[in-house]
Amino acid sequence: MINKMFHNIEGALEGIESNMTFMFGGFGLSGIPENCIEALSKKEIFGLTCISNNAGVDDFGLGLLLKRKQIKKMISSYVGENAEFERQLLNNELDVELIPQGTLAERCRATGAGIPAFYTPSGVGTEVAAGKETRVFNGKEYLLELAFESHFSFVKAWKGDTMGNLIYKGTARNFNPMMAAAGKITIVEVEHLVKSGDLDPNQIHTPSIYVDRIFEGKNYEKRIEKITTQ
Repeated sequence: MINKMFHNIEGALEGIESNMTFMFGGFGLSGIPENCIEALSKKEIFGLTCISNNAGVDDFGLGLLLKRKQIKKMISSYVGENAEFERQLLNNELDVELIPQGTLAERCRATGAGIPAFYTPSGVGTEVAAGKETRVFNGKEYLLELAFESHFSFVKAWKGDTMGNLIYKGTARNFNPMMAAAGKITIVEVEHLVKSGDLDPNQIHTPSIYVDRIFEGKNYEKRIEKITTQ
């Protein structure tokens, strides 16, 4: 059995360099790899391409990388909560590719499944279709979308074992499982790290074969973008 556990985040992030492409799990601020993002924001790495559902907020999540101008291109489906993102976009300091959320999810899933491309009706007749190959199936037009290529995937799970088997909790079971399967190297932070064999095999969401490095995170803030009370 392979022990993939790292005792500190510095060791888990070995090999990170400028001009790489990263995937980040999470939906909004839910289930994001907080510890990994914070550690990356302190490194002297720049020119990054980041694939994520969102761009964080000004002082949390991927907003930390944007603040230091570490990101050169953002590939996302929702970016509406980050003023610094807006400022960089309007000043041509940031390259942005907006993708329909279902297409973003499927491009991640296709990467993990080894599928190089697929056709989807999402985005036909909009700016999303610019420069993309189209094809008609049964009288309906579809766009050709390519799977992603990334150097690292950063994933957050609720519980994991030293082999890398993962269990997600609640909304964190969104882009995390797909991105765990898609990374050439998948780095996972978990709230609770247990010994191999301690997890119920029937409850595992991501099997260990997709995970390369795992460590136990600390001091999770779990911030909420907008708190609504009634």
